[in-house]
Amino acid sequence: METGVKEVELRDLWRRYKDDGDRTARERLVVAYSPLVKFVAGRLGAGLPSHVEDADLISYGLMGLIGAIERFEPERGIKFETFAMTRIRGAIIDELRSLDWVPRSVRSRAREIEAAQSKLEHQLQRSPTEVELAAKVGLTEEELQTSLLEIANSSIYALDELWTISDSSGDSVSLLDTISDPRAEDPQESLASSEIKDRLTESVAGLPEREQLVVALYYYENLTLREIGEVLGVTESRVSQLHTKAVMRLKGSLQEAS
Repeated sequence: METGVKEVELRDLWRRYKDDGDRTARERLVVAYSPLVKFVAGRLGAGLPSHVEDADLISYGLMGLIGAIERFEPERGIKFETFAMTRIRGAIIDELRSLDWVPRSVRSRAREIEAAQSKLEHQLQRSPTEVELAAKVGLTEEELQTSLLEIANSSIYALDELWTISDSSGDSVSLLDTISDPRAEDPQESLASSEIKDRLTESVAGLPEREQLVVALYYYENLTLREIGEVLGVTESRVSQLHTKAVMRLKGSLQEAS
C-alpha cells in the first residue's frame, strides 16, 4: 500500500527513530503509515453495525499503528506493512470486544451453527446446503439466513485471524509476521508457512463455488461487499452471509487440521 512517502525518506525516518530515538521521526512515521489504519478500519467497518463509527475504528487503529512502530525491528527483514496491519486490526478488534456490544444470543447462535456445520460436513463428506444446515440447527432457511446476517453484523470474522501464535510477551502475532527475509529464511519457518498455506488452499478449494468466489474477490481482489454483490448479482447482505459461512467453514477446517 502506498504511503505517499519515498522509500529513501522512510528508511531515514526509521534510522533516526530506532537509532537516535528521534520523536519527530516517530511522529512522521505515524503520519506516513496512517493510510494503513484507514484501510484496515474500512475493511472491518464494512461488516459492522451502523452505530459503530468509522472515526472510532480509526482512533483504535492508530493506537495499534503507534504500537507497531514502537515495536518494529527493521533488521528482522519483515515488511512493516504486514507487521503493522496485523496489530492495527488487533487493536481495533480488542477495543470492540472490550465494549462487549455483541448480544449473548448471537454469540450462542454462531457457535451452534458452526458446530452443526462441522458435524454435517463429517457426515455428508461435503459442504451442507443451507436447507440441510437449517434443519440441523432447527431453523427455517429464512431464519438461518437472518441468523447469518446477525452474526456477520456483530462478528469480526476474517481469514487472517484464523491462525495466530503468541510471542514471548504474550501478544497475539500472525504467523505472517514470523516469515523472515527470503535471503536468510529459516527452514523450519519456511516449512511451517508452506504447510499453513497448503492447508488453507485445500480448505478454500473445498468451499462451495460462490463462497470461493466471495473469498477470492474480498481477500485477493480487495473488493468491498457491495462491489462483490454487483459482480454476483446479489445483495450486499447476501454477500455478507456467504462470507460469514465461508469463514466459519475455514475456521472449522483449520482447527481440525491443527
